[in-house]
Amino acid sequence: MQESAIRLRVEPLTEGGFLATSPDIQGLVAEGRTVTEAVEIAQGLARKILESCIEHGDPVPPALAALVGNKPVDLLVPVGVR
Repeated sequence: MQESAIRLRVEPLTEGGFLATSPDIQGLVAEGRTVTEAVEIAQGLARKILESCIEHGDPVPPALAALVGNKPVDLLVPVGVR
């Protein structure tokens, strides 16, 4: 399984809950009761958007392009030190 990172913007909704959108994937909009739920829904939606692009021959969002084919993936990962 390959992975890639996307940016998410999560903001509180006035009626409660949270909204997640992504500047990396046009059309990604996810709503959840908690921040965690909104992020999990956004992850699943990003996967579905990628699968749909591949299935229909549509352009893949650049943030997810590394997941198509056997291209190297550059990631930023946190490292903690005590």
